[in-house]
Amino acid sequence: MTVTATELKMNLGKYLLLSENEDIHITKNGKIIAKLTNPYQDRVELAQSLFGILPSDITLEEAREERLDRI
Repeated sequence: MTVTATELKMNLGKYLLLSENEDIHITKNGKIIAKLTNPYQDRVELAQSLFGILPSDITLEEAREERLDRI
């Protein structure tokens, strides 16, 4: 999403909420000058990509033991 700096100033709270799910590009005089983003978005996407891959009946300790056994 792209917004002007003026629009961002007038509705900062709205864009802070939106930035949780998407990047907000801020423009001034028609040029992108900044990006508002969620610093944890990559981690959230990574965690979501693992749903369904990891067995639900394994404990954290068992997973660690299996990993150590492979090393």
